[in-house]
Amino acid sequence: MKLKNSFFYTLRQPPKDEESDSAILLTRAGYIKKTSAGDYMFMPLGHKVKRNIENIIREEMDAIDSQELVMPCLLPEEVYISSGRRANFGNSMFSLKDRSGKQMVLGPTHEELFAIAASMKINSYKDFPLSLYQIQTKFRDEARPRFGLIRVKEFVMKDAYTFDKDLQGLDESYSKMFNAYHRIFQRLHVNYKVVRADTGVMGGLLSEEFQAISPIGEDTLVLCDKCDFSSNIEITQHVIEQEDDSTPLPLQLVETVGLKTIEEVCQYLNLPLSKAVKALLMNVDGKLVVFFIRGDRELNETKALKLLKAMEINFANDQLIATSNAVSGFTGPIGLNATIVIDQQVLHMKNFVVGANKENYHYINANVSDFKYDIVGDIVNVKENDICPCCGGKLYFTKGIEVGNTFKLGTKYSQAMNLNYQDASGKLQPVYMGSYGIGVGRVMAAIAQQSHDENGLIWPINIAPYKVCIVIANTKDETQNELALKIYDQLQQNNIEPLLDDRDERVGVKFKDMELIGIPIRITVGRDAVDGNVEFILRTEKEKQLLSSQQAIEKVIELAKQQ
Repeated sequence: MKLKNSFFYTLRQPPKDEESDSAILLTRAGYIKKTSAGDYMFMPLGHKVKRNIENIIREEMDAIDSQELVMPCLLPEEVYISSGRRANFGNSMFSLKDRSGKQMVLGPTHEELFAIAASMKINSYKDFPLSLYQIQTKFRDEARPRFGLIRVKEFVMKDAYTFDKDLQGLDESYSKMFNAYHRIFQRLHVNYKVVRADTGVMGGLLSEEFQAISPIGEDTLVLCDKCDFSSNIEITQHVIEQEDDSTPLPLQLVETVGLKTIEEVCQYLNLPLSKAVKALLMNVDGKLVVFFIRGDRELNETKALKLLKAMEINFANDQLIATSNAVSGFTGPIGLNATIVIDQQVLHMKNFVVGANKENYHYINANVSDFKYDIVGDIVNVKENDICPCCGGKLYFTKGIEVGNTFKLGTKYSQAMNLNYQDASGKLQPVYMGSYGIGVGRVMAAIAQQSHDENGLIWPINIAPYKVCIVIANTKDETQNELALKIYDQLQQNNIEPLLDDRDERVGVKFKDMELIGIPIRITVGRDAVDGNVEFILRTEKEKQLLSSQQAIEKVIELAKQQ
């Protein structure tokens, strides 16, 4: 592409409404343009990068015999009602009515539709395995869109689905897709980790996430310093180190005037937070539930919801708290008339501090034998240096951007959608399904987040919108123009689409633009053009080389083969 008469622009100043490096750079470099919170245009350069990512995904999907199709974005709401997921999505699902008054939604994900599609083929045990995928737009009304393309309301996803006759078949299909995902992210040059995760609204037997390592990631990844354990913090098991073998002491009521936080109480009593049990008064599906955890721990809401088989958890308001004898800031389990859930670690504690359900009072030397509870379970987040549940090593954290996920759905959706087949004896059996997603825009943002410097983006050569840019130092010099066009034509003849910067700009401006947009190779046609020579430099290097035009062309062709 020749820049002089093309749609090309860059911004010198960073946008004021973006907070991540990737969003700032992609906006400044003219790849994306925000239209509203969580909604973006893909400009020509951005569209080319997005298409390059999609092509790599397609190649790997096709290689494992997954067939591509396209589902509609606009769907009847009844599809999600029939599977029992409409309530799960809640306000995150965009809904509308057509002119006849029928309730419609914009699809946030397509498990139900793929089950319907598969039913057109699947009748017998002889019809397996089957694998389908699409690359298509999804919609979710995110409460807090942020970080550019990382959390948005409209996004492109590659979602694939496998269909098998039994769990063994699902395991085999899952393994093929899982390995294909590894190849995809390796080809995309993403620095990633695979972690176990919560199945969430998807449900099913297993969920694993491909997480791009990044300090702005919204997910906390838990890793071990001795083994290959990896997990999302939302499901990581908390291993109790040791049990307190202290002798129980007599329960004692103490005055704690005005001390409402557990930190203030422990400081006043000269005790560590680990010797206190704090209360969290929560609204769980409209009912008051009081969770009790050790003072230095945090409630894990995902674990809590799983334990209670509940849908939604929020802090309780005053009206809900008033249905019990709890006293905000002084709530404890002794004599509390509410549903009580305690963390498993509390069972191993002795002589701890708790609220007394009385204004300005706490108990010291409380023990589990002093109160009754309804449910006990692992309901807290692990902390760094906790024990690894696999090998006993020490846990540590990093942050990640979820760019892909894989689910073993089992028969959840096939049973809901009546997707069955006849086995060898003629009996109807439910189909085993797998679901696999990659967020295309998220991948693009993750690569930009991981691969940039103070001058701009640094695209891998197989993802970049153009592999090479040819910069004419002085467009008024005919010798430079002629040599640049010769190189441009020869690269095109070798199926390499170059970018020709033939703009009437200062050469320094051109260099800054090419660095900002992250083109991997730059060929500068300048004063040495009279001798048929050019300046050759890679975006990742500082040293320039003086090469003949033919040597430069050959080097570009060689580098372009690196996929």
